[in-house]
Amino acid sequence: MELPFQDLWLPAVRARLVLFSNHVLGSCPPAVERLKAHPGKVLKVDVAGWPGLVPVPPPLVVRVTPAGLLEAMESAEEAQAAIDLNVKLDASSPVAILQKAMSGQMPPVSIEGDAGLAADVSWIVANVRWDPAADAERFFGPVVAEGVTRASAQFAQFAEMARGALGQMLDPTKSKGR
Repeated sequence: MELPFQDLWLPAVRARLVLFSNHVLGSCPPAVERLKAHPGKVLKVDVAGWPGLVPVPPPLVVRVTPAGLLEAMESAEEAQAAIDLNVKLDASSPVAILQKAMSGQMPPVSIEGDAGLAADVSWIVANVRWDPAADAERFFGPVVAEGVTRASAQFAQFAEMARGALGQMLDPTKSKGR
């Protein structure tokens, strides 16, 4: 199922996603060093088990640069290049993914392909996290960073309450009274 104007906004979303990924990777020098060992290798990031109500996002195909960062493969011909590593995110339970992401845990991911690259990507997925408070402090100072930290904690509490409420709505046998 294609979304309206997908050919217009999808490249922009892909570019922002790669920029954000490189920003997060750049904040962890060991991750960049691990990727530097794999220049030119191609990764395909795909979503599996996506709920039927929302259109499935297309796979993201990226190449590792000699600098240890990622670049999006733009054309269809490039994207059909030999894939060295397939990364699949299990999206069958979006609530569980959100909960894991908010608690800093790794979402359910399967990685198949080149053994060396798979080991390094697994390490990156397990150990590299975005730190919004550090970014806020770098750009706006420690006062704003403290506010971001508090807001993140409150959002995590809200997400946990929402997950519990949603779980009770979807499975009434788990209600507290039983």
